[in-house]
Amino acid sequence: MAQRIVICGAGIAGISAAYFLTVHHAVHNVVLVDERPPLSLTSDKSTEAYRNFWPGPDDSMIALLNRSIDLMEEMARATNNRFLLNRRGYVYATAREDVAARLVAAAQQASALGAGPIRVHTTPDHYIPSPPEGFEHAPEGLDILQGRRVVQAHFPYVNPETRLVLHVRRAGWLSAQQLGMYMLEMARQHGATLMAGEIVGVDRQAGRIARVWVRKEEETRALDADVFVNAAGPFARAVNHLLGVDLPIFCERHAKLMFNDHRHTVPRDAPLLIWADPQRLPWEDDERSELAADPELAWLLEEMPPGAHVRPEGGEGSSVLLMLWAYHTEPVAPTFPVHVDPLFADVVIRGMASMIPALRTYFDHMPKPTMDAGYYTKTAENLPLIGPLPVEGAYIIGALSGFGIMAACAAGELLAAHIVGAALPPYAKAFHPARYTASHLYPTLPAWTSTWQL
Repeated sequence: MAQRIVICGAGIAGISAAYFLTVHHAVHNVVLVDERPPLSLTSDKSTEAYRNFWPGPDDSMIALLNRSIDLMEEMARATNNRFLLNRRGYVYATAREDVAARLVAAAQQASALGAGPIRVHTTPDHYIPSPPEGFEHAPEGLDILQGRRVVQAHFPYVNPETRLVLHVRRAGWLSAQQLGMYMLEMARQHGATLMAGEIVGVDRQAGRIARVWVRKEEETRALDADVFVNAAGPFARAVNHLLGVDLPIFCERHAKLMFNDHRHTVPRDAPLLIWADPQRLPWEDDERSELAADPELAWLLEEMPPGAHVRPEGGEGSSVLLMLWAYHTEPVAPTFPVHVDPLFADVVIRGMASMIPALRTYFDHMPKPTMDAGYYTKTAENLPLIGPLPVEGAYIIGALSGFGIMAACAAGELLAAHIVGAALPPYAKAFHPARYTASHLYPTLPAWTSTWQL
């Protein structure tokens, strides 16, 4: 008898799992349950960017991301690039010698783990800019541009004090909504169904998954199930509690803004630009005095973390910029709608101006921004949870942090392999939930850090 699979959550992770179960493994009895429209909780709140640059203690994340990018490229080719995958890359820039040394070390580590070859440029020659559209025949690996003259030759709009640029080449962005809708359409064509409702209970029989309770408005109904998949994004920990399982998952609030760059401070063919230096925000003397006098705002005078980043958004004729900066990352309980700091736009513009000085022209007269926010759902070591839970028939695909869009395809493929008993890739163990529940198999967790992990 065919397995009956219920997936809690129709975000990019749940949809990817349904896609690989139905399209690649011909499992037709798959139900996606979500009280909201597909891809509308946090999947549509991201930068929609991807990269295979993931320095760390092992190659697990780079292997996962390389596989995910392979799968996205296959789908792009099959759909005439319906979701507009490009390979403009990520550019990390620094004006500090110590940060430059850390970026070079991170590049060397990532290259050794599978991110591709390194090319070092000490003159403006031989560096190949990324194509603005598409991904075919674009460079791979990593380019290091050393020296102010070299940086200015290729990135004349960045801070003239920038001494080093690291350009990650197997990176760029896409329309995550279109990627998700393509996978959802294909999954539904191959037998998956989408049900509106909230999962409020999971029953077990003889120790394994037996049924799922779904509430819609005032009605609650039972769905028989052999397999239950927790793909609930920021609610993953709460859904685990329905199973009597608790894993150390937490959420961080992350916001983004978009505004009309009518002064054209950032070229429309620019890559994703990241300022790798910590900094203090530029304030006028009177502003500084006012902030210092307000205990609730004095933090704006303190050193801010690295990682302010920006990229062009939209197609031909657009002048929109998309900006993010995670300067507050304390764990919070997920609530919706997500609160956005009213100072966010002003803070991000000022921080980004350290990399793009022309943005200073917006300090006093910025076009009205559009802001929204979602959550990074994380584990302490910032590795996802993909695989079986300690209840027979229960699985999780979650804790995809800030890499949910870029990792979704490989994560869904891996989760489907776990469910159907297919061969698992070498990186599967690194993301297995048993790293918390079977300490004899995982005597120590990998010592990952947040360095360069936006």
